[in-house]
Amino acid sequence: LLIIFMITAPMMTQGVQVDLPKADAQNVEVNDFIQVSINNHNEIFIDQERISQVEFKRRFRDVFANRTKVPVFVNADKKVPYGLVVRVIADIQSAGVVKLGFLTLPAKGEPGGM
Repeated sequence: LLIIFMITAPMMTQGVQVDLPKADAQNVEVNDFIQVSINNHNEIFIDQERISQVEFKRRFRDVFANRTKVPVFVNADKKVPYGLVVRVIADIQSAGVVKLGFLTLPAKGEPGGM
């Protein structure tokens, strides 16, 4: 069973520059997690490490094998093509991830929103 959730977590971004989409979502504090980022140049990162699209699935499996209990958060720039995000999520899911979240910014009218 794959559990998917969205959170607003500006403090969780780890240096990869992305323009997050806005959404009504819950603020959650998580201490240990794997962050997968896709920037506006369609470059993929696992935490801070840039990974080619070809190598992503294999490299993610290697990283996740050592941290199977932690959630994974996808941090995709709002300009990234939907197809790329879907491919990355499919690769993440194929590694056995059951806790998958999406990072967003607070929606307009929400605390911290624009």
